Amino acid sequence: MRTALVTGVAGQDGIYLARSLLADEVRVVGTVSGAVDGQARHGYLSGAELRSLDLRDGAGLRALVADVEPDEVYNLAAVSSVGRSWHEPELTQAVNQTAVEILVEALLAQRDRTGRQVRLFQASSAEVSGDASASPYARSKAAAEEVVYDARDKGLAASVGRLYIHESPLRALTFVSRKITRGAAEIALGLSDRLVLGNLDVVRDWGFAGDYVEAIRLMVGAEEPIDLPIGTGRPHQLLDLVERAFVAAGLGSAEGYVEQDPSLVRPADTAVLVADPEPAARALGWRATTTFEATIDAMVATDLARLRSGIEESIDYLVPTS
Repeated sequence: MRTALVTGVAGQDGIYLARSLLADEVRVVGTVSGAVDGQARHGYLSGAELRSLDLRDGAGLRALVADVEPDEVYNLAAVSSVGRSWHEPELTQAVNQTAVEILVEALLAQRDRTGRQVRLFQASSAEVSGDASASPYARSKAAAEEVVYDARDKGLAASVGRLYIHESPLRALTFVSRKITRGAAEIALGLSDRLVLGNLDVVRDWGFAGDYVEAIRLMVGAEEPIDLPIGTGRPHQLLDLVERAFVAAGLGSAEGYVEQDPSLVRPADTAVLVADPEPAARALGWRATTTFEATIDAMVATDLARLRSGIEESIDYLVPTS
């Protein structure tokens, strides 16, 4: 049985990836922050072996790799918010860059010790090449890419995926997409009367996380390591997301409900960030199949269900969009 180590397994991508791996009878060991027991989101991870680990704990990370001896490693854990990175640059560098340095050292040591190759996927970001590339988040991700390229020169089977924005009903409330779907649901249920946002003009490539983890798996399974952008290639303004969310909530339009607050605009932002989907199509035969509309509809429907039931996490929320 193959063993996969997934860092950040309780995040959106980690959950969808772990469930995909487990369905194929791969042993999944996943790192989580905080306690292993008593976390609601861990209910999505039945069958996975959860290990509590702060990725800033270099000794702990090395010990975990030595103990698990994985065949595949998916490094998904990160400070993943550009906005947060401006406020916590040192944390961002420690988790997004320094931990990657330690991880690849541990994997190279495992290979040398066991004589068995291990395959690594490093989750990078489209922000690396965007106008916000000066953000602590983008700088840390770019530095991590260089770490992986260097490890590959040393013989590690390591791939880098520059992931464009991808969503799901499991998206954290700290992200603007989920703030919007939750806000639309609250207004629809009479729990709020307005939604306050920053810049609505940015253009992004929004996909579905469940699709993207399949691309990640294909990258790891490729005969040779490969670096690819992963996205839909379909552009949408943030305003499009707002309008779709309000339609999905049964409100018809966002007009009269949305206010813009200049203080919510990032110090630096990329006006347009859209993937070229052709490299992944040629190399992997992969294209995103879930539409923007279906993804946002599912997120709103799930937030309505959460608010009506009072249950924030449920296995029912994982039903794929179509």
